[in-house]
Amino acid sequence: MVLLAFASVAFHLWLVTAGLIPHLVSRPLHIIAVLPFVFLFTAQPATGWRRVIDVALCAFGLAACIYVLVQYEALDEQYGRLRGTMQFVVAWGLILLALEMARRQVKWAMPSTAALALLYGLFGQYLPGELGHAGIPLASFLGTLTITEGGLWGSLTGTSAEVVAVFVILGAVIGAGEGGQGFMAASIALAGRLRAGAAKVSVLSSALFGSISGSASANVASTGAITLPTMKRLGYPPALAAAVEAVASSGGQIMPPVMGAGAFIMVELLRTTYNEILMAALLPAVLFFWGVWAGCDLYGRRYGLEPMRAKDIPPFARVAKLVLFFLVPFGLLLGILFLSGNTPQYAGAAATGASAALLLFNDQLRPSLTRWASRLVEAAVNAARQIATIAAIILCAGLIIGVLNMTGLGVKITSLILGLSGGNLWGALLLTGLACLILGMEVPTTAAYVICVAVAGPALMEIGLPPLQAHLFIFWFALLSTITPPVCGAVFIAAGMAGAPWLKVAWHAMTLGVGLYIVPLAFVANPSLTALGSTPWLALAACVKIGIGVWMVSRGLIHREAMTVRALWVAAGMVVIFAFGI
Repeated sequence: MVLLAFASVAFHLWLVTAGLIPHLVSRPLHIIAVLPFVFLFTAQPATGWRRVIDVALCAFGLAACIYVLVQYEALDEQYGRLRGTMQFVVAWGLILLALEMARRQVKWAMPSTAALALLYGLFGQYLPGELGHAGIPLASFLGTLTITEGGLWGSLTGTSAEVVAVFVILGAVIGAGEGGQGFMAASIALAGRLRAGAAKVSVLSSALFGSISGSASANVASTGAITLPTMKRLGYPPALAAAVEAVASSGGQIMPPVMGAGAFIMVELLRTTYNEILMAALLPAVLFFWGVWAGCDLYGRRYGLEPMRAKDIPPFARVAKLVLFFLVPFGLLLGILFLSGNTPQYAGAAATGASAALLLFNDQLRPSLTRWASRLVEAAVNAARQIATIAAIILCAGLIIGVLNMTGLGVKITSLILGLSGGNLWGALLLTGLACLILGMEVPTTAAYVICVAVAGPALMEIGLPPLQAHLFIFWFALLSTITPPVCGAVFIAAGMAGAPWLKVAWHAMTLGVGLYIVPLAFVANPSLTALGSTPWLALAACVKIGIGVWMVSRGLIHREAMTVRALWVAAGMVVIFAFGI
């Protein structure tokens, strides 16, 4: 397992400098690298007959991928039409394998959606009315999905192989060393002495750690292991402590530069530059964390939450040492992104190299080769498993996107949304947001974003919303399910760690995370907020305006006073945010 993990990491880092490789070579190789970590080297390996089935599935997947990459030149000349029994076996096998990979990584919702899309592609010609399609020959339908770049080997899989994997490796390497302690120490030094200091430490550390990891669950498990006991020890209500951690950790998925892999998929779908995505997403993310910070402060007043104890705040010398473990790779990453003409994956690979070198040292800056080797092993295994999870999701999403493109179903759903909304932008936003919330309950944020943007994005753009804003809006609303009942993954994890009832945690989380509901609508009403790169002063003015409104809404939701007064605060905040857009 360790050797395969290092091979997977080495392959994905090598792709950064490998130059031009045919897509029907690099993308099957990507899946070859992840197959063992989906079927064989899981957290709880199967035994008996299940183990035999896992080995057989892995072996078939490896053989099928090898067939595609070995035959890629001949397959190119077939123009997406299968020939012969062997190719039909490979095609059906790859499709079923993609569904099973997704089921193992994210349960039933994602593969079920893909299966429905496949059924529509196969039998949609028998549906009456406008929902049906003209029919696609089986050889062309399966061939487009499995031997061209129109399905499994499409651009999303390429993004997973060439960009997302590099940043997953970076996050795993930073997490294997003192980087997590560095995030925490810096956050405590900055916020620990303030009212509700432990809660604000959670907000800062989650923003810093989440900007690299991009995973709400990983964020809760890592920063929560420190902040939750501290908050409970200082007298925080357990439900509030859990809510703070759940909300702050969820924000990592919208915090540049990584955004839970969403930034890189957005680059591919929009055919734009990474820097444009980063600049557009930065101020909305800052507003989200400002809303959580303000909510923590208001809850601090409500419950009389004191600053952290002096003995729990690390001395400056220790903070200065620990900060190096994330400041060096983080600074290198941003420096290359903004000051050179290199790609994001090149910047991620360079930062990974710096982080790997820092694994040699402990928090006292003392080197140890033994510790370095064990940390590299831990980082490689964690990275390989996380790459496998994301690859399984994206591979399955590729089937859905392929069917939508072939059948024109996306255009029909766009027409349906336009019809139901009456061509009204806010009505279309409401329908899209509801779809994102429902889909996000069962599939990860990135997968929900990919599916929703494929079917609802064109409708929003046709009504007049700029493409970048449409994508950001959908991505934000796909995140709602992390804190919104009935399915709220981050809330469940944090509630379990804090020993608090999850419904109470969810209520606190929604009040703290009110920015998650408001900010996407706010940057539609205030388009300058996402134009930091082109009109920075207007963007900052919009940020201040919306920030004041978010604070007012938070006060109305959290502060203890008469209900009429609280309702006036909320109403006034909404007026500040949405009236007189900038």
